[in-house]
Amino acid sequence: MKLNLKRPLAFFDLEATGTNVGIDRIVEISVIKLHPDGSEEVKTWRINPEMPIPLASSLIHGIYDEDIKDEPTFKAAAKDVADFLHTSDLAGFNSNKFDIPMLMEEFLRVGVDFSLDERHFVDVQNIFHQMEQRTLKAAYKFYCEKDIINAHSAEADTRATMEVLLAQVARYENKEWEDKTGKKIVPITNDIEALHQFTNLNKPVDFAGRMVYDEDGHELFNFGKHKGKKVEDVFSAEPSYFSWMMQGDFPLYTKRKLEEIHNRFNAKRIAERQPKPVQPKPAQPAPTEAAAPAEIKKPAYVKPNIPQQNRPVKKDEPAKPVNEDMLKMLADKFKKG
Repeated sequence: MKLNLKRPLAFFDLEATGTNVGIDRIVEISVIKLHPDGSEEVKTWRINPEMPIPLASSLIHGIYDEDIKDEPTFKAAAKDVADFLHTSDLAGFNSNKFDIPMLMEEFLRVGVDFSLDERHFVDVQNIFHQMEQRTLKAAYKFYCEKDIINAHSAEADTRATMEVLLAQVARYENKEWEDKTGKKIVPITNDIEALHQFTNLNKPVDFAGRMVYDEDGHELFNFGKHKGKKVEDVFSAEPSYFSWMMQGDFPLYTKRKLEEIHNRFNAKRIAERQPKPVQPKPAQPAPTEAAAPAEIKKPAYVKPNIPQQNRPVKKDEPAKPVNEDMLKMLADKFKKG
């Protein structure tokens, strides 16, 4: 059977020093890139994790310290890995919970830009667990009727995962499935986007599952004392919780998504504190102008007609000499009756 692909689908598997995404390191990565035309590209990298491999891990995947002491570090190999996965959707077994978060952690740690935006993720384990509830070994036996040779080597597990997905699509295509709410759907189709939707039913925000989306698209904490609470509500009620997580032993990708939510939360608060613009008052109609009162004209000034004889003498006018007429006038004026 051939998968209906619109772009390459990269099946990959990691072997690591342990399962703690924030602390452990990759020791091997194998990728089978399946192209839309059905052709394949296979690449495997052995990685020096720059830390001892615990014996318990070595007993599982068969890689010991001496096997990788001369291999490149992830920092040296990261660019090649990123380039090989550049345009591909990603698929794996338990990849949403382990392989993708671990790979992103390594990329972030060494500063290599690798975006998960616009990619589809198909977790074969989620299809298997939701349809049959088994392990990879059992899935391979159940779907492919074969045993995995060299189980727990990266390439053998990766090829088994690819074959299981092909068998799953062939078996379950157009088969009805009922979710927890009783809703019946046909989830398995030969379409990567549909498989992406079905294998991401828990709607994780950060792949490690520390935060998940609710039905309305709000981010919720999925662990600890605030499990089930909206992330923004916790930021509001307990601001120090953000700092505690950013300084704690959480995966870098979890911290990146947490910081994005925190930045959005702060921007929203700042916007709410901004004073609202004052609405301009509606223009008042101009008062009707009353007719201006008629101008009262002042009467023209009329110079009084002062008789010549009573006119006051100007200071600069010379006094007239006394004559007999003047003496006679004075005598007549003071003359006793």
